[in-house]
Amino acid sequence: MEECIFCKIAAGTIPCRKVYEDERVLAFEDIQPMAPIHIILIPRRHIDTLMDADAEGMADLQAMMVAARAVARLKEVDARGFRLVINCNEEGGQVVFHLHMHLLGGRKLRDGLA
Repeated sequence: MEECIFCKIAAGTIPCRKVYEDERVLAFEDIQPMAPIHIILIPRRHIDTLMDADAEGMADLQAMMVAARAVARLKEVDARGFRLVINCNEEGGQVVFHLHMHLLGGRKLRDGLA
């Protein structure tokens, strides 16, 4: 996807502050954090939304969950607590149409996103 910002980040053409990466997933710091720790996890392969995930996309989601656990440990919120969020489509709050997950933590989180 030539115009997808997350595809460009995954390809390395747009820089990011990487936190974690493997063959399926890239995790990086959000540029507009909503909590002291706000990490974006994306599959390297483009999938528009959660609803577009096929069998391979489900494998990407599983890899994202494994990566989220690793990131929580790296950011030292694994024992204290954190929140994982996937927004789906416009009314669900999705802004970038490349499947992604937010990992939020670093303080007691309120009701709602952060």
